[in-house]
Amino acid sequence: MKTLSRALVLGGVMMASGLMTTTAMAQSQPNGGAPLTIQAVTERPSLNLSAYGEVKAAPDMATISFGVQTEAATAQEAMRDNATRMTQVMAALRRAGIAERDVQTSGLNLSAQYDYQQNEPPRLRGYQAVNRVTVTINDLTKVGTTADAVVAAGVNQIDGISFGLKDPSAAEDQARRQAVQALQAKAQLYAQALNVQLAGIRNLSEGGGYAPQPPQPMFAARAVAMENRDSTPVAAGELTVRIDITGVYDIAR
Repeated sequence: MKTLSRALVLGGVMMASGLMTTTAMAQSQPNGGAPLTIQAVTERPSLNLSAYGEVKAAPDMATISFGVQTEAATAQEAMRDNATRMTQVMAALRRAGIAERDVQTSGLNLSAQYDYQQNEPPRLRGYQAVNRVTVTINDLTKVGTTADAVVAAGVNQIDGISFGLKDPSAAEDQARRQAVQALQAKAQLYAQALNVQLAGIRNLSEGGGYAPQPPQPMFAARAVAMENRDSTPVAAGELTVRIDITGVYDIAR
């Protein structure tokens, strides 16, 4: 039996559906046994489309990563000097109004330091200790003054600063609504251009969403803090929250 199948194709956005419609025919067996049933499968045409929604949101929190680096002739001296300066830094954070729960040690390292000269074995110069912490600041008006305070207390490394949202759900939901509206509009446009009717959406998948910013270098801010008594200027800007979706629409017959 010959099976006829119909597929509607448009620039790669239309695909064959996994849903099938079947028809059955009975054919007698030559030996008079039970009839043999043969099914004809017809693929349902569909539209496979994607869209996205994107919103801007003002950050309401910041994260700063910084460290104290010390060097000494012995490992014990390097660690002791580092601990003294880090204790001063922690006190400065408390005076700046930063809660203990918002301060987290992110790295502690002790390493030997060598001098290298050509054709000579390495010569031990001393030891280097590095203690890094990450601080969450929930009041953006305190970002610059906090950076200044820790530098004054002994911080000599600022690894970066990033801004984020305490609760991104509202921005994500707004982006979802925009994405669905864009997807619906695109599906209607294709249906009109093809002069067909949509039978409904078969499935919908989502990707994207809010992702915290990676820390950005803060070298310029550190230089300003060292040279001026004024608070280090920090601009929070805006964050982008994007939701990507993909939907499959069936085409009515």
